[in-house]
Amino acid sequence: MTGKTPPGLAEAFAGCRPTRSSRANILRTLLAIQEATGAVPIGAIPQIARALEVTDADVAGVLSFYPDLRTHPAGRRLIRVCLGESCVANHSDRVLAALQAALNIGVGETTPDGRFTLERVYCVGNCAVSPTVMIDEEIHGLVTPAQVSELIRESSGETVSGQHLDSC
Repeated sequence: MTGKTPPGLAEAFAGCRPTRSSRANILRTLLAIQEATGAVPIGAIPQIARALEVTDADVAGVLSFYPDLRTHPAGRRLIRVCLGESCVANHSDRVLAALQAALNIGVGETTPDGRFTLERVYCVGNCAVSPTVMIDEEIHGLVTPAQVSELIRESSGETVSGQHLDSC
């Protein structure tokens, strides 16, 4: 780390430091940092570990284990493709491939213009109408690869002709 504390990092530590009666909650701390700064900077791991009185490996382990934690800020729109059992059985892998091709990015990447980040998720509880794609907090069910372009246009705020894809 360069010695500078990322904006919001100090504030995110408030209430997360261990006390005599409680142990450090690494996950809660990392989520607070991500909420405050948009991501958990890799370079901040040693500082976080010192503040929580744990090892760098403890912090890095939690950071790499939970898919909702990210080390780079997400794009303005977060697209998540469900890869739970029901969605995979209904070919969510094809939907994911279509999204990767349409956005020209891989899973975990953000488009160069910062508009979209593509991620996978392992169950959104929408199994009855799988495969499912989430755009931010909006759930779309029964998604096919042919609908990917419409989903992207819709999430960009462009007019979409035809049926609204929400499952609810």
